[in-house]
Amino acid sequence: MYQVVLADGPRRFFEKADAELQRRLDRAFEQLKVDPRRHANIRPLKGKLAGAFRYRVGDYRVVYRIHEQTKVVAVITIAHRRGVYG
Repeated sequence: MYQVVLADGPRRFFEKADAELQRRLDRAFEQLKVDPRRHANIRPLKGKLAGAFRYRVGDYRVVYRIHEQTKVVAVITIAHRRGVYG
């Protein structure tokens, strides 16, 4: 089992999100705790974000890195799909 850790930016985004989005993100975080690599909504990223993954939550994206030795999923950002990769 992995531990999901949110950086300050993603934590603030989560706290300001409406209740429905918070519920959906919570479900995504639960899935990441079990297996941060295998799910229909998970894709590895390329380019400047190579080594990171994204989890699709509707129109939003959770971008994270996996630290295997410590079993930590470090959430880098949560943002709308239009602005997450720019």
